[in-house]
Amino acid sequence: MKYPALASNPRVQLLSGLAKRSCNLWKVCVLMPLALLALAIGAFGIGTTEFVIMGLLPEVAGDFGVSIPTAGYLVTGYALGVMFGAPLMTVLGTKISRKRMLMLLMGLFVVGNLLSALAPAFGLMLAGRVVASLAHGAFFGIGSVVAADLVAPDKRAGAISLMFTGLTVANVVGVPLGTLVGQSLGWRVTFGIVAVLGVIGLLGVARLVPDMPGPQGVRLRHELAALKNVQVLLAMAMTVLGFGGVFAAITYIAPMMTHVAGFADGSVTWLLVLFGLGMVGGNLVGGKYADRALMPLLYVALGALAVVLALFTLTAHHKIAAAVTITLVGALGFATVPPLQKRVLDHAHGAPTLASALNIGAFNLGNALSAWLGGLVIAAGLGYTAPNWVGAVLAAAALALAVLSAGLERRERAAGTPAAGTVPAERPTVATH
Repeated sequence: MKYPALASNPRVQLLSGLAKRSCNLWKVCVLMPLALLALAIGAFGIGTTEFVIMGLLPEVAGDFGVSIPTAGYLVTGYALGVMFGAPLMTVLGTKISRKRMLMLLMGLFVVGNLLSALAPAFGLMLAGRVVASLAHGAFFGIGSVVAADLVAPDKRAGAISLMFTGLTVANVVGVPLGTLVGQSLGWRVTFGIVAVLGVIGLLGVARLVPDMPGPQGVRLRHELAALKNVQVLLAMAMTVLGFGGVFAAITYIAPMMTHVAGFADGSVTWLLVLFGLGMVGGNLVGGKYADRALMPLLYVALGALAVVLALFTLTAHHKIAAAVTITLVGALGFATVPPLQKRVLDHAHGAPTLASALNIGAFNLGNALSAWLGGLVIAAGLGYTAPNWVGAVLAAAALALAVLSAGLERRERAAGTPAAGTVPAERPTVATH
């Protein structure tokens, strides 16, 4: 039954307007942070499954009767899956809404981890690792775009940082606990638990992330156009080199700390926890200041990272100094993640999804490149601290690219012309629950 008299009453109209505004305010203040939390939970699961295998290689190798180097393919296969899966899954997802694509990716992640947990043979476990990895790059790439669109323009880096906090916390909590569970109850239990985390992330995305349809009329050619932007390519190159600098040292942290610093084998776990704590702190600081002074933050973080990695060749010989240095490497390395991801989004604003996912693949390319280079210098007889010099050179090269990028940007602004490859900006529509 309708009451026209009430509907026309100014007081009723005022109360109705206040109620609608309160509802909208509640959605912005409560649903949006919870949506970011759902993305962070997914990131936590993905970060755990990516790194926990490093602490469980002996157990996996023993169960399947393969060598440790052969078991190492579980790490390599995952990294390659991220690199190739990021653009593939992102392109496949251009026809559906971003929320639905995130749900499909988490479903893929669950299937991959269940396959790993139940695999009767090494080949099937490797296949499970590859299946799970296909969700990695696209989830962080699309998730970054969604996180940025959930907040005001001046809060975008902070929102991206909050999502990536799930990845960094995984290295502090998920990886050590997963390693402990795997060594105590069996590695299959660890991957089963990770699959459960994926289910929780899937339900969180389904319930809390607003339905954000992809921009209308965007095709693969439109997405690829963003890759013609020199600033996008420079940001990706900075990602490869800067993050490569971090993992040049961290990949070989176990032999470095046990053979050079004199730590016991069991101490490596808590040293990695320190690295993870540094990652969490650096990620949060990077997210806070990237919205205020993005390029100065990159200068400081990359420059300091190069110096700290160079000093690591000396501090690695002393336990306390080595522990402090490991924490700093994690903090400085991950302080670059929000600004670099935001820079890609800003300069590929017309078609950010593929570029964002490719930048996640660039992190893994940096990991693979630095691990290979670090192995070369160790094999050359230069010692377990030699990868630190490799990392310092890579971080310095990333700093040089940052200076070059800023110089080109100033020149473009002075000339009054946009960067090559810039495409019209999207205007996504957010349909809240």
